[in-house]
Amino acid sequence: MSAGCGAAQGTRNRRGTAQAPTGLVLRLPPPTGPYRDRIGVTALYLVDRSRRDPWEAGIAVREVMVSVFYPARDVGGGHPVAPQMSRGAVEVFRAVDVAVHRLPRKGVDWGATRTHAHTGAPAEPVRRPVLLYTPGGGDARTLGTGTAEELASRGYVVVTVDHPGDAGEVEFPVPRAGRGPVRPTVFRGDPRARPWQFRTMIETRIADLRFVLDQLAALAAGRNPDAAGRAVPAGLGRALDLRRVGVFGHSAGGTAAAQAMDEDRRIRAAVNLEGFLDRPSDTPGREPDPYPVARHGVDRPLLLLGSERFPARRELERSWATLLAQGGGHIRRDRIDGGAHWVFNDYGALAPQLQGAGLMPAEARNALVGTVEPAVSVPQVRHLVHRFFARHLPVRDPGR
Repeated sequence: MSAGCGAAQGTRNRRGTAQAPTGLVLRLPPPTGPYRDRIGVTALYLVDRSRRDPWEAGIAVREVMVSVFYPARDVGGGHPVAPQMSRGAVEVFRAVDVAVHRLPRKGVDWGATRTHAHTGAPAEPVRRPVLLYTPGGGDARTLGTGTAEELASRGYVVVTVDHPGDAGEVEFPVPRAGRGPVRPTVFRGDPRARPWQFRTMIETRIADLRFVLDQLAALAAGRNPDAAGRAVPAGLGRALDLRRVGVFGHSAGGTAAAQAMDEDRRIRAAVNLEGFLDRPSDTPGREPDPYPVARHGVDRPLLLLGSERFPARRELERSWATLLAQGGGHIRRDRIDGGAHWVFNDYGALAPQLQGAGLMPAEARNALVGTVEPAVSVPQVRHLVHRFFARHLPVRDPGR
């Protein structure tokens, strides 16, 4: 079966007998690297007590949720395959993301999609490069699962980061004053149309990424950074080589990835998946202001990856032009022909399944991910991102 294809499947009850499907069960394309059959995953709840939440006045600290994907020592006994989304997140996804992206309101069992990673499996205690992923504005970390699993299958530790208040839906393991168990996005439209909101989003994401790196350093030093005190998989801290750190992000995440590398020397390479490199002005009619990374240029590797059918492609090119004018040999560019803006995350594989099942019209699928088939786009995105990091942050143990 080619990447991105899927079919409705039955779920199972507690006795293990098949149940009738409650809707189309979408499939994430499988990873292809040497660790594809033994990927582990765990969630960490991280709390930065030095910052207040920027989106909700009633939350006195900054909370961040991450998922860590990694090559596992073994995945047998007691380490079930993880769902793409938690139960609480699925309910908010149905209420928020479905409307935003013109997804079908009925006929899909959004909670039934499984990953290829095993919850809590012991990590192979080999030092590996660490890659952080920051999703698009209003998107949750779960939509970067496919690429995260592919990179983990090729020997990387991949940390996908949720930015609460910005992300579509984030479920927390513990209660806290000022929010419910699942926190929805505050966005009601394109943040670039609200300059203060866009600036806050990018600044917060950069601070979140730097905080996550601090917490990973604590984990590598043998401490448990999970603020709920939940156990960390065996060997995970010993799998982190924080001398080799990269970051990749989609849309607003691409903006944050590039600027975070500019601000934090711990980051050795970055991938910007169709993120603007300027911030809109508060003054109507005034040109957007380039971010420092665009004005100064880069002294470490940066990949700029765009799509052919992005409606804001002209504005994107203008925002990238300032950086490209700086010259130097650290920047690489590429493009997904036939792709649209969300071809870079899991929608690239999922939207065509919805169209194929008659649940999503062609125009909605094309607006989301373009006309390119997932059998082409999924391997292409994975290859371009992996090739870039393999060149600049190579895995010394390529798997067995």
